[in-house]
Amino acid sequence: MFTRRSLLATGMASTIITKAKAQANNWPDRPIRMIIGYPAGGPTDFPGRVLQDPLQKLWGQPVVIENRPGASQVIASEMVARSAPDGYTIFLAASTHASNAAVYARLPYDTINDFTPIVNIYASPTVLFTGAGQSFRSAQDLVAAARRDPGMAFASSGNGSSGHFALEMFRKKMNLDLTHVAYRGAVPALQDVIGGRVPATFSTLSGAIALARDGKLRPLAIGGPQRVPVLPDVPTLDELGMGIPDTSPWYGFIAPRGIPREIVDRIARDVQGLLRDATIRQRLLDQGGVILGEGPEVFAARIARELAENIVVAREANIRVE
Repeated sequence: MFTRRSLLATGMASTIITKAKAQANNWPDRPIRMIIGYPAGGPTDFPGRVLQDPLQKLWGQPVVIENRPGASQVIASEMVARSAPDGYTIFLAASTHASNAAVYARLPYDTINDFTPIVNIYASPTVLFTGAGQSFRSAQDLVAAARRDPGMAFASSGNGSSGHFALEMFRKKMNLDLTHVAYRGAVPALQDVIGGRVPATFSTLSGAIALARDGKLRPLAIGGPQRVPVLPDVPTLDELGMGIPDTSPWYGFIAPRGIPREIVDRIARDVQGLLRDATIRQRLLDQGGVILGEGPEVFAARIARELAENIVVAREANIRVE
């Protein structure tokens, strides 16, 4: 039996749904904010700059990039989680979005339930690097040296970074005694590897490709599932029998929970179309990228899977960020 109250509630719900659909159909009718949780000029900022102008042309509205760095993009994540789910705030997230919950004791948002994954743009493989001045010519050489020298130092861009997770997985897989040296960012870590102060590191290819091309870094193995065009002669750890779960950082668009599905599908479809453009693809590939273009469901499954894997690794290796 319908009461006056239930009829009013039903009517209000219908009005809200109708209004939401109308807003989705008119989207976008004003500028869109693209939030990035790292500084301008970094690996996460790069795909945003590549896609900014093409998206503006597609959508007929300005796409305004806002860099909100801090706490491995926790600050940006919280900002997005609290934003209106109307499609006018999108988050260009890096894969630390799927590892922060594993290393921080507490976060001001829920990694899975407070966000809507839209489209995963591309990944940049984690690569095992040594300095050009080191004697290692292969990953096997490095493993042999680490077994002769227990406690060998190994650099990462920071505690809880993708390189740190790769190191811990590699250490366990190869049963090595390695000393993790955490730096405040990739640049100082790579500089110390180049200078020979630390023998090796796992680093994101997009952040190290220029140094590798200049001959300052020697890539020993790709941590991802496949070889990359910019380093065609470098084998994967899988090929060498040293395979670890893929820790390649990815970069994709995420929105606040509750964004209309019509807008999610529109953004995903438009970005996937741009990723088929030869010029855009080449710009991403030149940075050592692997084009993904994963849609909402596949992207969401990736985040959930990586979060579960990271929780296990962080617990076993006691990775914590204060």
